[in-house]
Amino acid sequence: MTGYGHGEASNKSVSIIVELRSVNARFRDVHVRLPRYYLSLESRIKAQLQENIHRGRIEVHVRREATDGAQQVSANPQVAEQYLQATQEIAKRLLRDPTEIPLTFILQQPGVLTSSEPEPDVISEWDIVATALESAIADLLEMRYIEGLNTKKEMTALLAELQQTRGETVALAESVNARIHKKLEMRLMKLLGDHVDPNRLAQEGAILADKSDISEELLRIDSHCDQLTQSFNAKGAVGRKIDFILQELNREINTIGSKAAESAITAQVISMKSLLEKLREQAANIE
Repeated sequence: MTGYGHGEASNKSVSIIVELRSVNARFRDVHVRLPRYYLSLESRIKAQLQENIHRGRIEVHVRREATDGAQQVSANPQVAEQYLQATQEIAKRLLRDPTEIPLTFILQQPGVLTSSEPEPDVISEWDIVATALESAIADLLEMRYIEGLNTKKEMTALLAELQQTRGETVALAESVNARIHKKLEMRLMKLLGDHVDPNRLAQEGAILADKSDISEELLRIDSHCDQLTQSFNAKGAVGRKIDFILQELNREINTIGSKAAESAITAQVISMKSLLEKLREQAANIE
């Protein structure tokens, strides 16, 4: 979601420059900086942005430069005369020639010359602002698109590694029931010797196997990975959907961790959680 966009538009009387800066944010958050006389355009600017950008913190800077010499300069002769009289009196007190006071000194005094620019016709200038904004948005989206391609590549690689780890966990889980049954039998034989009831052994083994069964969680992880792949290739804003899928993945992995009956499966859970955290970091860049 990070990026920068620049757009310019002008006519015979005014030039508009729009700059956009975008950083990661969970929701859309637009902040607009405008010249005072453009404040009424803020809602229009936000509406145009919302049509194209759905997530991220967006900072908008709009500058206006008059190009037709609209600036007006006015003089205040009365103030200039007062400055002149005051400086002449000081010159006389200091025994200096009053005619030595240069005109440029008087003109530089506050209030003698003032410049002003007439209030612009905001409504008539909106088309220029909108054109510059549209150009800046296109520039920003292009930069975000390039970043998105890189993010997709990194997340696809991480997802492939997660699926591989899941596959290894499936292989471990396939024979876990037999190993649990064997361990239970050895413990009971150690405690009870030859007095082990085969039916009770089978019953207890079934209970332990059921508690440690992670087949459903592994199936759901596979389904979530497929959904992520589809989201990576989908058009439009998919960031929130990816966030939700990653939350569901985290839930399934945590469940496997709580059910893990062997250290080998626990190690796989740690690997999957590490990969999931990296996916979450990358997902923060997705709109």
